[in-house]
Amino acid sequence: MNLFGLRRTSPSLEDLAVEPGASIPDTSLSSECLMPSVQRPQPVFVRGQGSWLWDSDDRTYLDFTQAGAANSLGHSPSALVNAIAAQAQSLINPGSGFYNRGMLKLADRLCRSTGSDQAYLLSSGSEACEAAIKLARKWGQLHRGGAAGIITASRSCHGRGFAALSAAGVGASGNRFEPQLPGFSQVPFNDLPALHAAVDAQTVAIMLEPIQSEAGVIPATEHYLKGVERLCRELGILLILDEVQTGAGRCGTLLAEQLYGIRADIISLGKGLGGGVPLAALLARGKACCFEHGELDGTHHGNALMTSAGLAVLDSLQEHGFMQQVRTSGQYLGQGLNRLAVRYDLGEVRGHGLLWGMSLTDDSAEAVVKAALQEGLLLSAPQADCLRFTPALTVSKGNIDEMLLRLARAFSRVRTAQLQCRKGVSV
Repeated sequence: MNLFGLRRTSPSLEDLAVEPGASIPDTSLSSECLMPSVQRPQPVFVRGQGSWLWDSDDRTYLDFTQAGAANSLGHSPSALVNAIAAQAQSLINPGSGFYNRGMLKLADRLCRSTGSDQAYLLSSGSEACEAAIKLARKWGQLHRGGAAGIITASRSCHGRGFAALSAAGVGASGNRFEPQLPGFSQVPFNDLPALHAAVDAQTVAIMLEPIQSEAGVIPATEHYLKGVERLCRELGILLILDEVQTGAGRCGTLLAEQLYGIRADIISLGKGLGGGVPLAALLARGKACCFEHGELDGTHHGNALMTSAGLAVLDSLQEHGFMQQVRTSGQYLGQGLNRLAVRYDLGEVRGHGLLWGMSLTDDSAEAVVKAALQEGLLLSAPQADCLRFTPALTVSKGNIDEMLLRLARAFSRVRTAQLQCRKGVSV
């Protein structure tokens, strides 16, 4: 039953604006004790299944954010629930200073599946990116005369740690914690000449996202990434791919590098790898494998509970036909978004697999996100003029059709509010 089928009075643009600190209707729950971080809307979610969420008022929402693409198999998939429940009954965390079976199995599976030589398991993509930076600089000490400079792309996002924020450069989202760490420089994305010009004797690595998700879902071109790989090989420097957003099947292949036909020296993974459980990985190949004992550690790194989740996710991703289904669903979603873009005279639709962005012709993305929420649809807006779609990799065509219907209603809500606003001004 569609609980959002009843039509409501069209809101004004002011109503559609994001309201920080909006009160939560359930009086038994309050956000007053939470430190301010992200701006959250009113619903308090209590249950999820597949592509759907239920809030404390038992209203349903179609989720096309999936925790920022972390829930790769959707909400509470049985494979993940069963694996975690079984593991919790026997062993959760013996400590990072000891081996556990899940740690060894997952590291082996990741290396075999990706053609990597070593893997290290962490709790978040941000940690994985920080570890990649450390590994590159350690390699620079050993093989490049102490070179430590890392070139990244403008408008990149590699997490919220200090090194990750510094890698993203000036203007990085949320970077109000100057001074930045030294040793990073940024050049425009998809610009090979600029990259060539930026490399010098102090450069140890080039660090890139195959798709700049936070910048508005901007894919690298194949010509660009292959050119970057060739440049790294010619100059003897490392290629780091931040696949936190694009890895774990999100682009229709286990890693996005397979989509582009390239091979990185270091890869950071996160988000979808744990299916919603905090899990990330650092992968290294060849001479980039140079960490020694004592240089990486973390209380929860590689614990038995999170690695059981990772193994369950990999089992699903590597089932026969799974990746083909992701590609088929992704194509279907992209076609549907393009139809809406034409109907509402919107901008470009970009993406691969089940990671898509839709450009708008104005800065109304947050208003559309709020209007979509009123239609029972969860979306995100990485930029003021862009919507992002990261559904479960198991999303059905029926779910996609329903999403497109609700999104169309959200666009109509915003258009109506804009027209009312203009009429009010003209009066």
